[in-house]
Amino acid sequence: MTKKVTTLAAVILMAVVTFSFTTIEGEKKEIKTENSTVTWKGYKVTGSHYGTVALQSGHLVFDEGKLTGGEFEVDMTTIVTDDLEGEYKGKLEGHLKSDDFFGVEKYPTSKLVFTKVKSTGKNSYEVTGDLTVKGKSAPVTFEMSIYGNKATANVKIDRTIYDIRYGSTAFFDDLKDKAIYDEFDLVTDLEF
Repeated sequence: MTKKVTTLAAVILMAVVTFSFTTIEGEKKEIKTENSTVTWKGYKVTGSHYGTVALQSGHLVFDEGKLTGGEFEVDMTTIVTDDLEGEYKGKLEGHLKSDDFFGVEKYPTSKLVFTKVKSTGKNSYEVTGDLTVKGKSAPVTFEMSIYGNKATANVKIDRTIYDIRYGSTAFFDDLKDKAIYDEFDLVTDLEF
């Protein structure tokens, strides 16, 4: 009986010591998608267009109040244009959803998974993540700021990396004023 008590005590002691030195991966905070926005802006020789696309899901991971990770999924079928109305708005939205751009029928979502987070100040972080668009993944790096339960980030994306070549002077000659710049911006305002 004494041997069983000693063995049980040893097991409990080992468990306490093990759990005391085990690192918890962090606190996962879900993004409130209904209160968060992702605004896009694309540029062409003759101007620009902008609009929004909806977050489908997302979360940020914190360890002792510091950002350590995150993951987001965007519903590409929700892409809309906010600077046009009527027929032109419908045409641009249809074109953006087509295979010339995001091919939303075949690729209805895009995803960003943080792979590295480095603190650059009190509320600032340099984030590197794998961005998947149209089934192709490539790393992106951007700055993210966090204040309370809100986060903001500006991400510059080269669309040609994801095989979105329509109107790109890197692939087509003589586009003149029909050229569309390869980089576009995403501005995110997140609440968690």
